[in-house]
Amino acid sequence: MPSNRDLEERKSTTRLFLIIAIVVVALVVVLLVFVAPSVSAALAPGVGLKGAAISAFLVTLVVIVVLMLTAGDGLIGEIQFTLPAFFVFFLLIWVLIAWVF
Repeated sequence: MPSNRDLEERKSTTRLFLIIAIVVVALVVVLLVFVAPSVSAALAPGVGLKGAAISAFLVTLVVIVVLMLTAGDGLIGEIQFTLPAFFVFFLLIWVLIAWVF
C-alpha cells in the first residue's frame, strides 16, 4: 500500500506534467497564430541565392561556434579541422536553402 508521501509526490508530478503540457500547447498555438503568417508571407516569393547565402552563413557560424565551444579546446586545438568543415557546411546549407526555398 503506497504511503501518503508517495501519493503526494505522484500528485505533484502529475500537476507539474500538466502545467508543462499546457505551456507547450499554449506556445504552439501562439506560434501558429502569430508567427506562422508572417513567416509564410516572408517566404512566399522565394529566397534567392543571395538571401540563401546570408542565411546559410549565419546558420553555419552559429553551429560551428556551438560545436567548438562544446568540444572543450575546440577554439584552439581543432581550428585546422573546423575551418574546412565550416566552408563545406556553408556550401551545403547554401545550396539546400536555395533549392528548398
